[in-house]
Amino acid sequence: MEADPDGRKAVVEGVRFDGNEQCVIVSVRPEARRRQRCGICVRPASWYDGGRGRRRWRALDHGAVRVFLEADAPRVACREHGPTVVAVPWARHGAGHTRAFDQRTAWLAAECSKSATAVLIRTSWRTVGRIVERYVADRDGAVDRLAGLRRVGIDEISYKRGHRYMTCVVDHDTGRVVWMADGHGKDVMDAFFDHLGDDRAARLTHVSADGAGWIAEALTRRAPNAIRVMDPFHVVAWATEALDTERRAAWNRARREAGDKERARALKDSRFALWKNKADLTDRQAAKLTWIAATDRRLHRAWQLKEALRTVFSLAKSRPTAALRALDRWIGWARRCRIDGFVDLQRKIRRHYEAIRAALTTGMSNGLIESTNTKTRLIIRRGFGFHSADAIIALVMLTLAGDKPILPGRQPRTR
Repeated sequence: MEADPDGRKAVVEGVRFDGNEQCVIVSVRPEARRRQRCGICVRPASWYDGGRGRRRWRALDHGAVRVFLEADAPRVACREHGPTVVAVPWARHGAGHTRAFDQRTAWLAAECSKSATAVLIRTSWRTVGRIVERYVADRDGAVDRLAGLRRVGIDEISYKRGHRYMTCVVDHDTGRVVWMADGHGKDVMDAFFDHLGDDRAARLTHVSADGAGWIAEALTRRAPNAIRVMDPFHVVAWATEALDTERRAAWNRARREAGDKERARALKDSRFALWKNKADLTDRQAAKLTWIAATDRRLHRAWQLKEALRTVFSLAKSRPTAALRALDRWIGWARRCRIDGFVDLQRKIRRHYEAIRAALTTGMSNGLIESTNTKTRLIIRRGFGFHSADAIIALVMLTLAGDKPILPGRQPRTR
């Protein structure tokens, strides 16, 4: 017999097969000590009326046959909630499915697409969504995910064409998603800090993020004690963009001014050789880079600037103080290089100087939240898209915000 999480079982009164609906009906009742309790607060309450009579809950199938639990559903007069349907140990209040059915559905939704889950359990994908929301609410009902936050990461993720974004907040100390919402920008950040509260926002120590102005502005207003940490990946990506801008300029110079089509084609095909880390170059790409050094000193100098900035962050892993000095030298070099893209880049780095210094000294990055974004994209791809951000957020919270569901009757895996 299906039981609630505390191991309390129902009493079976009888079993019959309904030939019309082709299902098994199991008549049950709660144990005597669990009867006449409010379905919301589960406190003992006085009798009110018989409610709508007997009702059914979908249970786990028996092979290919559907199974339903059937029991009386009277109402009690709860002092706090008024007339309320009595609590039953095999299902959540207001649910049409047993706890075990919800648990298996949540596990399937976490492991495969919502459509496949709906086909397997013989229900609609909207019902799967409601079960997921119900399961997450029950799992996290006594948990405040925002409690004790000290170091968080903030980023946005595109989930639909037309610049549709969601904002995600992760806890660096637990590795879990703590908050997610549709949209991005100042209003979304204000919603997060409103939910967090001023007292807890004041206790934040570090916030990792990219260079988005709306994040920096919100942190200045709502979490002034937190140190903003610039994500190293985005800083190196800025340098890569500046390098590619110079590569395109070199290609245009060869194509238009010099009229050298062969050299222009070689510069056009040098993108990956310039982008890749020096240690990862193939022999052909290394030869291309040697050719650039001999034929276009300006472009090669731009590549050296990109590699030098990447080396600054690599050095920070073992020698953060040396990395700080290297960053200052890089800024001076870029200021004098006479390459417009890198002159602009050093100005940008100086604007985010304190946040970049924090990245070098703390070793923090947005790697955790980028991993979360990758898993979120997998959820979206696995479901072949979603009608709304709420459906995506529900599945993200199911799989990445707490303990993942396990199958009924199974023990959680130990690490």
